Amino acid sequence: MGLEPLFQAWSYFRRRKFRECADVCSQLLERPPGEQELDSEYTVFQAAWNLKTRALTEMVYVDEIDMDQEGIAEIILDENAIAQVARPGTSLKLPGTGQGGGPSPAVRPVTQSGRPITGFVRPSTQSGRPSTMEQAIRTPRTALTARPITSASGGYVRPGTASMITNPDGPFINLSRLNLTKYAQKPKLAKALDLAALATEYAQFKDWWWKVQIGKCYYRLGLYREAEKQFKSALKQQDMVDTILYLAKVYLRLDQPVTALNLFKQGLERFPGEVTLICGIARIYEEMNNISSAAEYYKDVLKQDNTHVEAIACIGSNHFYSDQPEIALRFYRRLLQMGVYNCQLFNNLGLCCFYAQQYDMTLSSFERALFLAENEEETADVWYNLGHVAVGIGDLNLAYQCFKLTLVNNNDYAEAYNNLAVLEMRKGHTEQARALLQTASSLAPHMYEPHFNVAILSEKVGDLQRSYTAAQKSEEAFPGHVDTQQLMKQLKEHFAML
Repeated sequence: MGLEPLFQAWSYFRRRKFRECADVCSQLLERPPGEQELDSEYTVFQAAWNLKTRALTEMVYVDEIDMDQEGIAEIILDENAIAQVARPGTSLKLPGTGQGGGPSPAVRPVTQSGRPITGFVRPSTQSGRPSTMEQAIRTPRTALTARPITSASGGYVRPGTASMITNPDGPFINLSRLNLTKYAQKPKLAKALDLAALATEYAQFKDWWWKVQIGKCYYRLGLYREAEKQFKSALKQQDMVDTILYLAKVYLRLDQPVTALNLFKQGLERFPGEVTLICGIARIYEEMNNISSAAEYYKDVLKQDNTHVEAIACIGSNHFYSDQPEIALRFYRRLLQMGVYNCQLFNNLGLCCFYAQQYDMTLSSFERALFLAENEEETADVWYNLGHVAVGIGDLNLAYQCFKLTLVNNNDYAEAYNNLAVLEMRKGHTEQARALLQTASSLAPHMYEPHFNVAILSEKVGDLQRSYTAAQKSEEAFPGHVDTQQLMKQLKEHFAML
């Protein structure tokens, strides 16, 4: 004997077998009307239609809490008035306003917005907020593609959306023929259709769930103040972690990290030990360049959930850049034990092994990383790190080949251009070095190394004016660089003697 079809479809749905669930519901919907039985509230036809809609929705569901990539349109055309000169420690747009004594760019690489590279790729950690349209177009907005996202709506395009709209027999849901008022009065069906405005009105503005949906719509449209009102109203009616996270997203988009921090801390008073809230605080501190506070909160995350990949990766990265590769190696080994098996992890293991002087594991880790690389950008990262290993052991010919292979896989790799220029300078090839450094500085104006190397090279050949201009750019990128300050002092003395 087989199961009753509707019960079988519900069983598939509970076991997250959404495709099988949708197929069974389709068979139910194809039955003649005479075979439809009535139950207490809905007909079998209505129940099957509702269940199929939910199954198709779940197949392409994207968690919007972490889906927060800003496109070029949102950044450049943002009309929200935000203070241009923010107080120290109150803005994410000004990287130098952090009060945590973050690592210097000489120790830890930075993004073009001036923040140190995190240990875990998240939306918007690749590049922060570009200051010009040219930088926005050049900069990759995700870890998987070099093409910038032109609008945030592009981030919400779901790969299976077409299956929800179109079937071989025609569209499953014909929106133009729906009576929205009728469905808004049936909450169980209205949830599948997101009829937020009508459903809220029908619920006499007392249903927190619909207010959250309206807030999400406002957020998508860029109406952040209206979204803030809806989320606050929903929180008054029902305390929910998700609502707190959505409201924090609004404050971060409005460049109010301190308000978001206070919101998270108030949430922790009502939901003690909630991992997502602690992790949200750590992320904000990390974006504000307050690395020490971020590390403390990531440790709190691990006290609650010792398998949290992001916290382990970020703490490991922090130890590596704090000159503690042995401790970082323990964290990355923990990730390996948990089942994380990708190119990035073996790349980091290789670097930790090298700097911890465990040379027997270094090359085997990089070989595994090359084998697991899924695209050319990942391959380029591995070859670049192999070039550093070659420099460390003194094999400059191998280093030269590794940096060349880096550029073969990714010809926008500014760090590789800079290091190739240094090797060319050692060989006495001044013009090639200058050309490589100019390419590096144009690709990554936020890096101080190419500007400083141009300044040194120009000073050696007697071009003091170009050297001074490049030194100024280096000082702007990294104000605390001692060598740049000494070079500027020497150049000023030269100019004073003329």
